[in-house]
Amino acid sequence: MPRSASKFYCSAVISALAILSLASCSKPGTVIDESSETTRVCEIGYIDSSILIDGRLNEVAWKSASTVGEFQFPWWKEGKKEGTAAKMLWDDTHLYVSFVCQDDYIWAEHEERDSPVYRDDCVEVFISPNPDSLNQYFNVEMNVKGVSLDFYHPNVGSKEPWDPDVRIATSIEGTLNDDSDVDRFWILEVAIPFEAYSMVAENTPPQAGDVWRLNLNRLGGQTNPQHSQWSPSKTPTVSFHAPEFFGEVVFIK
Repeated sequence: MPRSASKFYCSAVISALAILSLASCSKPGTVIDESSETTRVCEIGYIDSSILIDGRLNEVAWKSASTVGEFQFPWWKEGKKEGTAAKMLWDDTHLYVSFVCQDDYIWAEHEERDSPVYRDDCVEVFISPNPDSLNQYFNVEMNVKGVSLDFYHPNVGSKEPWDPDVRIATSIEGTLNDDSDVDRFWILEVAIPFEAYSMVAENTPPQAGDVWRLNLNRLGGQTNPQHSQWSPSKTPTVSFHAPEFFGEVVFIK
């Protein structure tokens, strides 16, 4: 590896580890409600600079953005609770979401779109873009290989094909599909076009002050198949498809 590339990579690793160590913190301007009795809320900051979707998170916008807060494990029984640090940004065309996922054993096998990527190490963005029609929602599920599964749900329990023009990139600090060693973390970065939500959302792109309902989820893959969420569902069994428990996001400009 060229020396310049080595410095770049080491810098990215250090930044990612720093994000993970601060996963439960927030900066001024982000409202986080940790109470189990109320809806979690956060603000999404607007950017007017470009974001390169490369799985590295080197832009100033990412470095200065706040994490949404610590992910919860509402159905935990056993196994290691591996941390997730997520951030969100937006501009006039896209919602940007990044995940830094602590992971001792990184695993993913699925390589075709709309395949069951949730069986791999996977992160998800569930969005209900119209609070007055909460049960109409969309899911984008993405594994560590950058492969997505996407659906529109006209109501809970129903789904229709939906193929948004998402841009996804990942990077790994570890070895994929090799449990003979211990990995460190993986990063996923995604840009989701607001236009894809236009059939339900009141405004696309959102206007400053608009509130959408949203949840961020993670699945732990083959070796440590945990389920964690930003806004924990209060269902007795595992269910990410519970929009009544989605958090609130406020678009700030």
